[in-house]
Amino acid sequence: MDHVALKQPHFFYTTAPLPCPYIEGRFERKLVTELAGPDGKKLHEALSRAGFRRSHAIAYAPACPNCRACIPVRIRVDDFKPDRGMRRNLAANLQLSIVRGPARATGEQYHLFTRYQDARHSGSDMALMGFYDYRSMVEDSPIESFLVEMRGQDGHLKGVCLGDALSDGLSAVYSFYETLEPKRSLGTRIVLWLIEEAKRQGLPYVYLGYWIAESRKMSYKARFQPLEAFGPSGWVPLPQKPTGNT
Repeated sequence: MDHVALKQPHFFYTTAPLPCPYIEGRFERKLVTELAGPDGKKLHEALSRAGFRRSHAIAYAPACPNCRACIPVRIRVDDFKPDRGMRRNLAANLQLSIVRGPARATGEQYHLFTRYQDARHSGSDMALMGFYDYRSMVEDSPIESFLVEMRGQDGHLKGVCLGDALSDGLSAVYSFYETLEPKRSLGTRIVLWLIEEAKRQGLPYVYLGYWIAESRKMSYKARFQPLEAFGPSGWVPLPQKPTGNT
């Protein structure tokens, strides 16, 4: 982790074991700290470069005994070139309007969020979230966050990405989209937009969170090459592996 001079001490805690949402039969634990006070943004920057992720005002990283399946990954923006499938994706979604705005929750977003959860994560904790829980997820951020909305020609909301702005890149916090149009691969389009936006801003990285080779929900991230993975030696290239589409 980057050495950061903080004005006040920050404490880290380990959560109790819970069933892993990605690999059946395993349990997850997390190392967490609060991103509070005047050092919140500075701490978030340093922790992001050390493989941590953000949820609300908390930064967390996996701390699972005997399991290292969750690998933090980021796209090297300047060297990225879309493959043939991604180029088809861009062509298929030319009519989408994609706009970045402030991190503000709306009822329209929440209805899409609940449909996505019911289709992809039925029975999960997120599938049980009410509107105020969703609003807290979007708006309770101690650092600069944003929302990306994708809309069709009819104006209907097709996809949303909650992201964080870092000094060295953009971080995809959570994305959801219309699941009734699987051929459009809207999840892939969201990631491609983040790469385009990072290039426009001259930022070197897009942080994608955790890549999990054993989880179909997370393994798709290896398609966005060149990808770097964080480990004991810091950020190193992640070899490309064949994966499915989002």
